[in-house]
Amino acid sequence: MSEAADWMSLFDELERGEKRAASPQGDGWVVHEEVKKGILAAFKAGKNAEYSGIYEGFVDKDNLPPRMMGVSDGVRLVPGGSSIRRGAYVAKGVIVMPPSYINVGAYVDEGSMVDSHVLVGSCAQVGKRVHLSAGVQLGGVLEPIGMAPVIIEDDCFLGANVVVVEGIRVRRGAVLAPGLILSKAVPVFDLVQGKRMAPGADIPECCGCAGIASCVGRMGSGSRVVDVDTAACKIS
Repeated sequence: MSEAADWMSLFDELERGEKRAASPQGDGWVVHEEVKKGILAAFKAGKNAEYSGIYEGFVDKDNLPPRMMGVSDGVRLVPGGSSIRRGAYVAKGVIVMPPSYINVGAYVDEGSMVDSHVLVGSCAQVGKRVHLSAGVQLGGVLEPIGMAPVIIEDDCFLGANVVVVEGIRVRRGAVLAPGLILSKAVPVFDLVQGKRMAPGADIPECCGCAGIASCVGRMGSGSRVVDVDTAACKIS
């Protein structure tokens, strides 16, 4: 099989959700380096081409066009400037509001909301029933090959303009307040345990009380320190 056939087949499998850049394993996640290598090979092989039809005037790699979605996909892709790139998986029940962009290798699971001005970067992993509010940015992590992508687990709520980059993992049910920025350089203070976590540490999951996500991030004025309050549980 040729190299071109390899990455074309890979993109088909990614779009069906049969392969992904990273997947849960036990209490952690495992990175699938062969997926990232295949995506990088496609970028190398692609040639800049002029697009036609509704994309007339745009120029991009000829082998990474936007996906064309249909009713059978079960995805509500609202008109107004959004794009789902080749090789991205978007599950049934997902809503994509304009304008938003879901890049190659990304995985957005069932029932999630991708609100306006959201970026789901290359290889980012988004779980079930996740709400990405307006302006959320999930950074892409194609390289280094072995580095984990940004991971947002099931039932998380990310407030407006939240930025998560550099392979940060947000555990199940966490709620991040508007404007929060998380990267490998941002230390996290766990108010429940009363300890400062290492920069880049996983954001704790919901404690489970009242059946509602309960981690609230707050950016201190003029500070790079983030408070993640896992005791801020509320009754829905």
